[in-house]
Amino acid sequence: MTPHGLPPAAEATHPEAWTKARLAAGHARAEDLVRRYHDADTRALLTGMLEGEFAGRIALVSSFGAEAAVLLHLVATIAPSTPVIFLNTGKLFGETLRYCQRLTNLLGLTDVRGVKPDEDKIAAFDPDGVLWYGNPDMCCYLRKVEPLDHALKGFDAWITGRKGFHGGKRANLPRIEVNLDDGRIKINPLADWSKDDLEAYFARHDLPRHELEEQGFLSIGCMTSNDRVAPGHDVPAGRWRGRDKTECGIHLPMSGKWQMNGID
Repeated sequence: MTPHGLPPAAEATHPEAWTKARLAAGHARAEDLVRRYHDADTRALLTGMLEGEFAGRIALVSSFGAEAAVLLHLVATIAPSTPVIFLNTGKLFGETLRYCQRLTNLLGLTDVRGVKPDEDKIAAFDPDGVLWYGNPDMCCYLRKVEPLDHALKGFDAWITGRKGFHGGKRANLPRIEVNLDDGRIKINPLADWSKDDLEAYFARHDLPRHELEEQGFLSIGCMTSNDRVAPGHDVPAGRWRGRDKTECGIHLPMSGKWQMNGID
């Protein structure tokens, strides 16, 4: 039997029951963790998750973007062998790829996994590489949402670098939550950090900055969806400029993701 109360074969034979069981177990686990780690600081929370609660069954998902070095450094100083999932969408800045390699070496991360989209699906749905312009939601699904879903198989929990001060759907972000699609526990250790907290951590540990920051990029993901931000504006201002879109979809429940015919 699994921790969800169903035999492993039930995932294929009774998918709805399997999902309900996982969600119920996930909610119960998240509530328990929230109670027990309510007063834990960021390092204590991460240590508990990495070395205790989910040892060997938790991954860090990182964009290696503008603020990523802080969480990567924290994890590296606790458990450097933690799997780090890096979504290489095929649309990243060259500076990001270099930053990934630099931080991997500097921090001694030993299991950084570059995850790419399915080549056959890209050939079928985005052969010219311009899907981002006509249908950015589908582009994100193909290049980020679906690849991450596959990469997280086998893990019971994952760590994100989201912060509440980014606003939008990230306002009032909890440090511990349950993923509503599969019941996995999601840890947001920097949820209550401020921009000043991040800057102080960068300075205290002499962490290198992403090359594009000095060019005005506050959010650094795909070249096709991130732009420079004028002084005084916040992080979301540089994402999908001119569109009513601020999230790629990996943190949305399935009802908010894009299930296109022929994709799944």
